[in-house]
Amino acid sequence: MEWNLMFFVNSILFGIALAMDAFSVSVANGLNEPGMRGRKVVGIAGTFGFFQLAMPLAGWFFVHTMAMLFSAFQPFIPWIALILLLFIGGKMLIEGIRADAKEDEVRLGKGTLIIQGVATSIDALSVGFTIAEYDFLAAIVESAIIGIVTFGICIAGLKLGKKLGNRLAEKAQIFGGLILIGIGAEIFIKGVFFA
Repeated sequence: MEWNLMFFVNSILFGIALAMDAFSVSVANGLNEPGMRGRKVVGIAGTFGFFQLAMPLAGWFFVHTMAMLFSAFQPFIPWIALILLLFIGGKMLIEGIRADAKEDEVRLGKGTLIIQGVATSIDALSVGFTIAEYDFLAAIVESAIIGIVTFGICIAGLKLGKKLGNRLAEKAQIFGGLILIGIGAEIFIKGVFFA
């Protein structure tokens, strides 16, 4: 793993792609509570950011320890990354195109927020699988970038939700799915053809 511009660009793109589910939920939360105070906006965005930061680290820890124990596992990491990101990106893309999910108006409590945080960040667990070759510091930096990007996107989503409506939230999933598919292809090509 090299500390170069591509590392930071990929981390930001991962953050953007993975934040799209949280963005969609943030828009819906903003629609449901148009009078939401700034403190609650920061709390919601912080919750989503935290889970987006924690999940890649959990995935990295699992795969990294397994890869250290079984060095034969290393050549399969690009294939695993491709399959996971194609699956997750494709799922997001299909959901965004169908756009048949209707958001119920639910008052957002702490329990609901935690469930939303876990549900929207479960895809981020797979990022940890795709960065197994990173050392611990690089995994923390990538996860932190993903969490910070998610925080900013969710702040924007909450504010937009108060003003715009669900149309933008549906397009966000399509955008996120395309980014994940592109990142999966890039990891695969680098891992298989340029390793």
